[in-house]
Amino acid sequence: MLRSCARGGDLGGSGGHWHQASAASRGKAPNSDLVRLSFVELVSWELEVGNRVFAVFIDQATIEVKAGDGGNGVVAFRREKFVPKGGPSGGDGGRGGDVYLESSEHLNTLLPFRYKRHFKSQRGRHGEGSKRKGADGEELVLEVPVGTLVYDAESTLDEPIHDFTRAGERLLVAKGGDGGRGNARFATSTNQAPRRAEEGWPGQQRHLRLELKVLADVGLLGYPNAGKSTLISRLSEAKPKIADYPFTTLTPNLGVVPYGEYGSFVMADIPGLIEGASEGSGLGHQFLRHVERTRVLVHLVDVSALGPEEPGQAFQSINRELGLYDPAMLDKPMLAAASKADAAEEERLERFEAYCRQEDIPFFLISSVQGQGLDALKHAIVKALKRSREADLRQGEEVEFAGEWSEEEDWSE
Repeated sequence: MLRSCARGGDLGGSGGHWHQASAASRGKAPNSDLVRLSFVELVSWELEVGNRVFAVFIDQATIEVKAGDGGNGVVAFRREKFVPKGGPSGGDGGRGGDVYLESSEHLNTLLPFRYKRHFKSQRGRHGEGSKRKGADGEELVLEVPVGTLVYDAESTLDEPIHDFTRAGERLLVAKGGDGGRGNARFATSTNQAPRRAEEGWPGQQRHLRLELKVLADVGLLGYPNAGKSTLISRLSEAKPKIADYPFTTLTPNLGVVPYGEYGSFVMADIPGLIEGASEGSGLGHQFLRHVERTRVLVHLVDVSALGPEEPGQAFQSINRELGLYDPAMLDKPMLAAASKADAAEEERLERFEAYCRQEDIPFFLISSVQGQGLDALKHAIVKALKRSREADLRQGEEVEFAGEWSEEEDWSE
């Protein structure tokens, strides 16, 4: 079985160099002009151009897959001493290898498919004499992250072929061709020496569009520099980049938040949104697809002197961008968290709390730096997840969580 490895693009013309994301092993990759790394290695590298470092996170890709052709059958006759009239002995061709997509929990980006977009499995071997069948081609397995949706790029229907929601799922995307028959298959009582054989059948060829939507239970939303990365770093073991300037987070970060003795939920830190994101301002709303699968949304609003002048308007503008992207996202349970309580400006805090009370939105005052209010916020998130789960069960829908759901703790009001 073949496991695909990504082939890096030629970065020599762009003046770029690859650097490992981890501080312990930061440095140029071997042969920085042409990077050849495995899937797992690629997701932990960053591209440095000039003095700027760009995190490599690709959530869309288009690829072409081609299954192996079947091997040809052969025309052969048995020629052996003391065996007159040996007869036809041409064997059949081997079957071409299939192409599969398989989800892996070790990947979190579609980056490998950015540099290599054509994948072909092994063809079947041709048949041989003495009725020997050709060897079958090896199958090709392409690993994708959990949360990947697969579309037929040539179809007019915008419906996914498959949605990888669990690790280890496997999908056949291109079937190998059957091998052709050798002349031994065509021998009859009236045609005892056939001189015909079949060619192998071509393998299936398809164009696929891959779209990654991060699997998370909770989505963190807010303006740039609202404290989302700091919050997820305090609630989980995630180590996102944290700095005192906007747009520090350029890619979604995931963190597993433990609760109770056995439970956990997955929280996603979405890059900051600003007003006009739907029209391309800031980072745009390209990352909002990663919030579609979440069950609960937590809005973080900076109530310090450096935060927005009107916290309520900041909350509304984020919701407006959500509605422009997908109106259904406004139906998700929402919590409001006033962040940076350790440096809060009293007047802004009061205005935001009054706004949340008026809109009947659960309000929490937190300080990720000091740990203030984090337990209360986490408990409220678990309660909201529990209510969402119960609502789905009442409607007979299948309930799935990115984390590990536990009923051990009592989270009732």
